[in-house]
Amino acid sequence: MTTLDILAAIPKLSALVAGDICLDRWCHYDAAAGEPSRETGIPRIGVVSTAVTPGAGGTVANNLAALGTGQVAVLGVIGDDGCGYDLRQALEARSISPDLLVNAPDVQTFTYTKLLNSMTGEEDLPRIDFINTRPLAAEIEREVVRRLWQAAPDFDVILVSDQAETTTGGVVTAAVRDALSAIATKWPRKVVWVDSRMRPELFRGVIVKPNQDEADAACARLGFERDYKRLRRHIDAPLLLVTHGPKGVLLLDEAQQHWVPTRPVERPVDICGAGDSFSAGSALAMRVTGNPVAAARFGNLVASITIMKKGTGTASPEEVRMAEEAFATK
Repeated sequence: MTTLDILAAIPKLSALVAGDICLDRWCHYDAAAGEPSRETGIPRIGVVSTAVTPGAGGTVANNLAALGTGQVAVLGVIGDDGCGYDLRQALEARSISPDLLVNAPDVQTFTYTKLLNSMTGEEDLPRIDFINTRPLAAEIEREVVRRLWQAAPDFDVILVSDQAETTTGGVVTAAVRDALSAIATKWPRKVVWVDSRMRPELFRGVIVKPNQDEADAACARLGFERDYKRLRRHIDAPLLLVTHGPKGVLLLDEAQQHWVPTRPVERPVDICGAGDSFSAGSALAMRVTGNPVAAARFGNLVASITIMKKGTGTASPEEVRMAEEAFATK
């Protein structure tokens, strides 16, 4: 199946992104406006403009929508606060449904605040993150699981964003992981695709995509050095994909392992969000083709476009077609 075939099938698909859906706030500051506070003497950062985009799992959803997926929705937890309002608005502006988001007054909306120098465009000051470190309330966790089970039959692809780097406070709890395993068992043709920064070894029976560092750390937590075959067996994953940045992707299933190299991209602009764009493209292609190699190749193609854009970029079908043609002529 060709890239054009995959692109033609994507508008017929529906995709749900579940887990840590956050808000990215891109704040441009004027260094010349950084005069000290008159009351405290502490220097201020003078923000002169702000843009917001969905982040974490929202970045995956952005990529799904940009690729032309017929229906895209997100399921997560947000606070009853301004950032939660901004996140809903940002999702709706991209035709991503926020209706499955659970409002939790005792939670602050997971937010990344990025400070960019207005003169250089560079992010050159520490980021300010609004995170949650307390466990989800039991009733909120139950509601997330209930909505996940209720929504699962309606989606061809479920992508899981386990982004939180805190021990507790993330949306993807043990109960959510158990529900995902049960959903994957009940609907074996459904693609359940997990990207977990800190806990890939805790999932069972689903497709798992860590990067090399995340996979190595998972192996170490399990008590052995880098052994991806053993990691795949431990999590009983039908497919384990270990991304290696510009080198490519290692695929492991029950029968074999296969290396899928990337196509070289000179001087990438920004690799932030490359894993999210890879996951979006690969998961859709996996649902269309059922072929892990074809899925990884398509995901690599999508990521090769997004890394040439500032911030967490996306790739349109036309850009994917053009990139495929450009690479084919080299």
